[in-house]
Amino acid sequence: MRKIIISTIAAAAVASSAFGHFQMVYTPESALEKGTTIPLKIVFNHPFADEHTMDMGLQANGKIKPIEEFFVVHKEEKTDLKKDLKEITFKGNSNSGKAYETEYKARKMGDHIFVAVPAPYYEKNEDAYIQQITKMMVNVAGAPTDWDAELGLKAEIVPLTKPYSIWAGSTFSGIVKGDGKPVPFAEIEVEYLNYDVDVKNNKMGEKAHFEAPQDSFVTLTIKADENGKFTFGIPKAGWWGFAALGAGKADKYDGKELSQDAVIWVQAKEMK
Repeated sequence: MRKIIISTIAAAAVASSAFGHFQMVYTPESALEKGTTIPLKIVFNHPFADEHTMDMGLQANGKIKPIEEFFVVHKEEKTDLKKDLKEITFKGNSNSGKAYETEYKARKMGDHIFVAVPAPYYEKNEDAYIQQITKMMVNVAGAPTDWDAELGLKAEIVPLTKPYSIWAGSTFSGIVKGDGKPVPFAEIEVEYLNYDVDVKNNKMGEKAHFEAPQDSFVTLTIKADENGKFTFGIPKAGWWGFAALGAGKADKYDGKELSQDAVIWVQAKEMK
């Protein structure tokens, strides 16, 4: 469980920003009819409230460390995409943050699993580091290949539901793992991508789709069972992020606490 250090005076001001960090690997459409070239944005933000966009790789000394890994797995073949990344500034509705972008030729049928391993990010409000190892997948032409593969990441959510073919109103299930072993009773934060993403101009849309009735609805929290398995009911179409906090074994970085989280993004569609 991520340690949160918040002074009583500052608690109200920073509570919402201290929770709900989500490393995003975003593309507009996860279920493609046919092969095409897709845009990819790698952004660290708060997807429901869009209240703060973080500088990826920010260190306690103010310097920025580059992303550690970015690759894709297709039909069990791993391809390094880090060399193709371009540094960008992504604009949220409150501020801008350092992020990355690239394009990918998703032309072969089947599943393409993208994995981002960012450098740990220093969260000043917690005086601790966060590293969110993130998966997102795109399918071409409906042929399933790799979607349920376990990739052996230090922190990983292995899906039990295809992340790109979920009806709104159904469920998504997965298993939280750390170094290949289930994480019992893992704490999982869940957020909805509540704004459109302007991929051309690298910014969030200005209008939120939904308003939370109370702060606890911004970042939802669920728990895995004793085998690390969880299920979440998807109420609305769109992108949903799941972040299993502290799923990885590493708990220290640069002399400070580290939360090594496992993140996965899934996309739900309305039945029309």
